[in-house]
Amino acid sequence: MKKLLSANEAVAHAAAQAGCIVASAYPGTPSTEILENIAKFKDTVKCEWAVNEKVAMETAIGASMAGARALTAMKHVGLNVAMDPLMTFTYVGATGGMVIISADDPGMHSSQNEQDNRNLAKFARAPLFEPADSQEAYDFTLAAFEISEKFQVPAIIRLTTRTSHSSTLVDLGDFNPAPHPLIPYVKNIQKTIPVPMFARGHRLAAQKRTAAMEEAACSSPLNKACFSESSDKCVFGIVTSAVAFQYVKEVFPEYPVLKLGWTNPLPRQLVRDFASKVGKVLVVEELDPFLEEQIRAMGLEVVEHKTELNMLELNADRVQNLRHELVGDVPEAIAPGAPEEPLPTRPPVLCAGCGHRGVFYVLSKLGATVTGDIGCYTLGAFPPLNAMDSTICMGASIGNAAGMRKAGLKNRICAVLGDSTFFHSGMTGILSALYNGTPVTTVVLDNRITAMTGHQDNPGTGKTLAGDAAPVTEIGDIARAMGYKKVVKVSADDLGELERVLKDSMDGDEGALIIAYAPCRIAAKLTKAGLCEVDAEKCKACGACFKMGCPAMTRGKEIRPGAFQMVIDPSQCAGCIQCSQVCKFGAIKRVR
Repeated sequence: MKKLLSANEAVAHAAAQAGCIVASAYPGTPSTEILENIAKFKDTVKCEWAVNEKVAMETAIGASMAGARALTAMKHVGLNVAMDPLMTFTYVGATGGMVIISADDPGMHSSQNEQDNRNLAKFARAPLFEPADSQEAYDFTLAAFEISEKFQVPAIIRLTTRTSHSSTLVDLGDFNPAPHPLIPYVKNIQKTIPVPMFARGHRLAAQKRTAAMEEAACSSPLNKACFSESSDKCVFGIVTSAVAFQYVKEVFPEYPVLKLGWTNPLPRQLVRDFASKVGKVLVVEELDPFLEEQIRAMGLEVVEHKTELNMLELNADRVQNLRHELVGDVPEAIAPGAPEEPLPTRPPVLCAGCGHRGVFYVLSKLGATVTGDIGCYTLGAFPPLNAMDSTICMGASIGNAAGMRKAGLKNRICAVLGDSTFFHSGMTGILSALYNGTPVTTVVLDNRITAMTGHQDNPGTGKTLAGDAAPVTEIGDIARAMGYKKVVKVSADDLGELERVLKDSMDGDEGALIIAYAPCRIAAKLTKAGLCEVDAEKCKACGACFKMGCPAMTRGKEIRPGAFQMVIDPSQCAGCIQCSQVCKFGAIKRVR
């Protein structure tokens, strides 16, 4: 059976085929589609969105301890959130096979950093697998479950944006998903309760396990050396992994290559054997010199070069530059032709009718210092709204605001985060601010969906990943239960009421939680819920409405130098009427 699959889809199929029983994750690009596709096998896999990556990791750990095969998936920064349980569970050890997908984002296509999580795999003493395409994503996931059980350790598969979202043909073999038999649970506190007296033994066992895994990696078919008829004429051999192998295969077709798929622990003897055949080695890898530093430490001669490879996303052009530097040519088949004119760029922008826009418009008008968070609303930082001062990580907005207030900043200060982020890691922030007596105003942009990653459900939506009904968690109820006296819910489309509430809260001397509610118009299918028009006779071209930054607003006739009448594009207008509230001449009205 063959199917065209992305690596994310291939991992999902492999999890089902391997008999995974429990899968838990928090959505994050580029990993989101893994759980969405595993959910298609809900007859055999119990699949869920967790409130954050730490909980997802802990859920998978619990399933593994109970003897079930389990999987958890997250983007690279999500693994930071989950490192606490992971670092201890690699000591405790898996019972049922446990696979962790870390989807890294070289080039920061949708992330605030581009950390290389191969380093975290080494730090955790966990086996690491790096597929180069969808077929390998499928095969490596199957192998990872087996290796996890054999060595009793959680296994990490590192995808990247390029592999996660690229599709290739995958041979699924005799595809027949069925739950893997449970390994009987046996209570053993010496294994599962790592107090110091037991953890010391775990530490020694982890060292021995790493040595055993290295020996296994040296003979594993996941690592392979490739030689061609002209390899003996080449002045060096290439060690590579993951998607970098695809570029090496294209740009250095005649060169001997050691392709590593199982990269931690590094199969050092395999590398030595390869180096003995080729002399010097060139290491081509994406992001950090993870392999190169270890190979250098082995005392092997590594080719020096000046071409930058360890920053931003790798591509064939950069590898061609490397070949040109080292060899002086580029294979004729891939020699660059005439450069094409690049496509015009389209900056990201909040959707027409998005409720977040009104909140940021008002915060900017009030001159507030705004500590932001991770989500669509990060776009509030950019012109013309210019209404955000910081974005650090999930849930950081509240702690950042509290720190600013503690440091003596006298400005109006406001923390802003979304509803899914509130459930993820915002609850602890507001509790800490209240407990420590720090008067922070927090605005939860409640659009009742996890919008940025593609409209996934969360505890506030009333549905699970499987589509089943779930309790609706009210954010205001949580704040009141914590002890907040000032909890206000206001429509994010009502600019006048927003301004009154925000001004009153930020100028007050007590903590406040403001819930600015407006449904995501895409998720709620409200993109055509209404239509506004401009009365050309009343429009004075003052430009006030342009400060909203709505993509439905376009420039019309120039009525004086530099002053343009506003025109609303009917194909984009969602009828939110925010623009009509900022027009003091009454030139904008809703017509449908």
